[in-house]
Amino acid sequence: MENIQTQPAAEKNELFIRMVLSNWQVQYSRLNDLFDKLTDEQLATETSPGRNTGIYLLGHMAAVHDAMLPLLGFGDRFYPGLDEAFIRNPDKSGLPKPPVSTLREAWKKVSETLQQHIDAMEPDAWFARHNSVSEEDFAKEPHRNKLNIIINRTNHLSTHYGQLLYLSK
Repeated sequence: MENIQTQPAAEKNELFIRMVLSNWQVQYSRLNDLFDKLTDEQLATETSPGRNTGIYLLGHMAAVHDAMLPLLGFGDRFYPGLDEAFIRNPDKSGLPKPPVSTLREAWKKVSETLQQHIDAMEPDAWFARHNSVSEEDFAKEPHRNKLNIIINRTNHLSTHYGQLLYLSK
C-alpha cells in the first residue's frame, strides 16, 4: 500500500472526502434509525427537564437539512416554512408546530434528497464554494467550501443524536 505522504494531491483529496462522507453517513444513519425507533409519545417529551422536546429536534433537523439543499447547490428547499418554529425560535415559543407525522415525512424526504445529491457529487465539487459565501470572500477563505458544510452538519447531527438518546428508554 502506498504511503499517504507520497500519494498525488487528487488521491489525498478523495481519501479526505471519503473520510468526511463516511462520518456523515454514520451520524445520519444513527439519527435516522433513532427517529424511526422513537414513538410519537417519546418525541413529545423533553430530552431533559426544561430542554427541547424530541418533536422540536425532529423539526429542527428537517429544517436544517432542508436549508442545506440550496446552500450546497442541490436545488430549492421543500419546507422553508419550518424555519420560523424550528430555527428562528426556541421550542417553548408557543408557535404552532406541524403534526409529528408531517415532520417525520419532511425529515425523510429532505434527508433522502440530500443523500442522493451527496452520492452524486464529484470529488472536485466538494472543494467549491457553498452558496452563502461570495466569490470574493471564497478567494480569501477557500475553506468555506461545500465539504466544510458537511463537516459542520455532521457535528450538528451528532450533537442532537446525543440529546435524543435520552428519549429512548
